[in-house]
Amino acid sequence: MARNKSRVVGIDHISVRVSDYEKSKAFYAKLFAFLGFELSDDYGTTIGWTNGRTRYWIAPAEGRKTHRIGDVGLHHYAFELRRRKDVDALQAFLEKEKVRIVDSAAEYYDDYYAVFFLDPDGLKLEGMKYGEMTARRKRKPLKNNK
Repeated sequence: MARNKSRVVGIDHISVRVSDYEKSKAFYAKLFAFLGFELSDDYGTTIGWTNGRTRYWIAPAEGRKTHRIGDVGLHHYAFELRRRKDVDALQAFLEKEKVRIVDSAAEYYDDYYAVFFLDPDGLKLEGMKYGEMTARRKRKPLKNNK
């Protein structure tokens, strides 16, 4: 079988439709400032932020104005953070901003630490760090038992 030469090298961006553009714009502006994103472009009814690797866009919904977790479509979007401490810092920020946290910062899988929260429309978002403890164990020098 011939091999396809086209390869995906990453996810360039996600575009999310929102029910209340101004409310969501304010929410994401604060969240992304905390996460180290900068404004990419603002076209009036479409706005995007980037951290140089990931881009996240919002625009007003044109159809149904509600989202329910479990419906067909996006289940959640995860932001990979540098350290577990960053997950804890994100949770503290979310609490301060009174953002609805649906699953507090915890170990959800082996060496998978995350916090799950909702945007103004109930879209589930996640801040997570995977593999930090495994990497630490690998870096620890073995003790010489002589």
